[in-house]
Amino acid sequence: MILTVTPNPSLDRTYEVPSLDRGEVVRATGERVDPGGKGVNVSRAVTAAGRRTVAVLPLGGAPGALVADLLDAQGIEVAPVPVAGATRSNIALAEADGVLTKINAPGPELTAAEQELLLDTVRRQSPGADWIACCGSLPRGLAPSWYAELVARVHAAGVRVALDTSGPALLAALRERPDVVKPNAGELAEAVGRPLATVGDALKAAEELRGMGARAVLASLGADGQLLVDDDGAWFGTAAVDAVRSNVGAGDSSLAGFLVAGGRGPEALASAVAHGTAAVRLPGSVMPTPADLDPAAVTVTAEVPADRALREPVS
Repeated sequence: MILTVTPNPSLDRTYEVPSLDRGEVVRATGERVDPGGKGVNVSRAVTAAGRRTVAVLPLGGAPGALVADLLDAQGIEVAPVPVAGATRSNIALAEADGVLTKINAPGPELTAAEQELLLDTVRRQSPGADWIACCGSLPRGLAPSWYAELVARVHAAGVRVALDTSGPALLAALRERPDVVKPNAGELAEAVGRPLATVGDALKAAEELRGMGARAVLASLGADGQLLVDDDGAWFGTAAVDAVRSNVGAGDSSLAGFLVAGGRGPEALASAVAHGTAAVRLPGSVMPTPADLDPAAVTVTAEVPADRALREPVS
């Protein structure tokens, strides 16, 4: 079982539009409403893969009730933490050429009692979990050290932790040695404080995160592929993508693929690449099922192409 923790979940509305013209009336060609938040997406992808998951998340107001209903309809167990504030609503505009514009609301501010209840709910739900995936931004009211406290408590219970966050929250949590962290290229560059222009730059940055405490780093490099660095070495995984329909949740799908494949080594990296590649071919934040995957299209190598320039360099 994979337990997910989403401190700042959302109700996500995705509109497919031919193009986005500022100041004009834009008519959508498609619309989706999905439960959102990075940990929620991981749970959705784990469920789509046929594995059990439990989603821990604070929920409030009508949007929170709808998030719970949508997850229940997808067969996902929810361990809700009632909060006074309303769950945030986000909007994504997906253009026909693959460009995505997102508007993310800040979300409610959690009180000290709600924060402690969230931690306690994770503790009560953690027995029997193979992994706990802690994902996304922290809502107002939670200090950057909150994830560090969560990782410490989870490790004390003997459960492995995957962490997908960024900025001060990521840096603070590294001292508690999360079992794997999953930054994208921008988050990786931010963590080490310098730009990334090549795969070798990303590899060096991932090694630095390991030096700060991460036991493994699974780095998403967008169209350039994914990089895994752990105690056993480094691997680079790629797969061709003929057309991008939406990249919403693709990184979360990758993390789910990594965890359901054991969360370690090149086989898990191959699963992460296959899931992420399948996700970008689907509309909105639809998560891929096994039928959507193409494992044969994935290439994983221990010969990391350090000199390869990133198609999407990070300044």
